Amino acid sequence: MKISTKIRIDAHPEKVWATLMDVESYPHWNPFVRSLTGTVKEGGRIKVKLTGMVFTPTILTLEPEKEFRWLGHLFTKGLFDGEHCFELQPNEDGSTTFLHSEVFSGILVPLFKKQLLKGTKAGFEAMNEKLKERVENM
Repeated sequence: MKISTKIRIDAHPEKVWATLMDVESYPHWNPFVRSLTGTVKEGGRIKVKLTGMVFTPTILTLEPEKEFRWLGHLFTKGLFDGEHCFELQPNEDGSTTFLHSEVFSGILVPLFKKQLLKGTKAGFEAMNEKLKERVENM
């Protein structure tokens, strides 16, 4: 199961990336990812706090100004896994399309499908809007 959202941000990818990678400031503006700590590098483990949930995924991809992707598991691999991705696509007019998605897999996904489609997607969209606001007002 996949949830995908996107938003156009009126700024170059480097500015969007700088804001996205300033993880220490997440508690001040990010309504979805309340905090992100740990080793922010490919293969690094991070601690991610969402509203009502904490998990420790591994970073799969960290390509500056392009992609930040991690994979997390609930308790054990195969139960409820999520591959979360932030992608930045440059537009010809100097703006950036920010793609925010997650692919869910595992035996518990059907039990949470309704909640994921409603609550999680709303959380992604709220973060996208706040990221846009923060970047464009800097």
